[in-house]
Amino acid sequence: MVATLIDRDIVRVTGADAATYLQGQVSQDIDTIVVGGSAWSLLLHPNGKLAAWFRIHRLDESEFLFDADEGAGEAMISCLERFKLRTDVDFRPEQDWRMLAQRGELSDAAITGLTARFEWPGFDGVDVLGPGLSVPDSIEIDAPMFEEARIRAGVPRMGVDLDDETIPAEGGQAMIDGAVSFTKGCYTGQELVARINSRGGHVPRPLRRLEGGGPISVGAVVIHEGAEVGRVSSAAGTVALARVMRKVEPGSAVEVDGVSATLAAAVSG
Repeated sequence: MVATLIDRDIVRVTGADAATYLQGQVSQDIDTIVVGGSAWSLLLHPNGKLAAWFRIHRLDESEFLFDADEGAGEAMISCLERFKLRTDVDFRPEQDWRMLAQRGELSDAAITGLTARFEWPGFDGVDVLGPGLSVPDSIEIDAPMFEEARIRAGVPRMGVDLDDETIPAEGGQAMIDGAVSFTKGCYTGQELVARINSRGGHVPRPLRRLEGGGPISVGAVVIHEGAEVGRVSSAAGTVALARVMRKVEPGSAVEVDGVSATLAAAVSG
């Protein structure tokens, strides 16, 4: 097992119209999330680019919690407020929530909090969230090891590997499969997602994993055949993630600040 403790941005959504309003704003089908259940979703700008990748927890018929990477909460609320007109729905940030993320073989220690499965090729596990979350001493927290495992699995982070200029499919097919419903009907930004999916998911700069012959640093330029084709967004030792120009195929040899590396598909599982 590998585990880490992460600060999360939490947004509480309440109101009689909450479910109906969210159905028209997010990529996930709200109606398929049962009370006590959760699902990943995207929140998009009207042009279809990414505002947030986050998880929706349904607490009851008219109350939800959104959990997202630290720093994403304010932008989420701003996006959700923009079309709210004569609608009974409110968005409120919650303070000091943390998440215990466990991957691989799970500990049997009892932990009190909001629990959800995390399913990703090669990186399955459980997340437990709560304000001021307490973690038993029996669970070893190893943030550097967790970060390396995340990168090897190709799991993106909002504000690090993804930003508001990201086309959703650049985050990888696993992200689209887990967060997008193609049958739910219209929502803000849907056109770009649907169009790219209908064309086989081809995007300008898909997220790729780099396997280096030496240490790789965040911000390093990725060079292929003498030309800059991307920039490293996450790195841990000799592995890294970068959004790289589509023309550079997996298996290609690249150079990253003088370090020889091989480009791989982002998801390792």
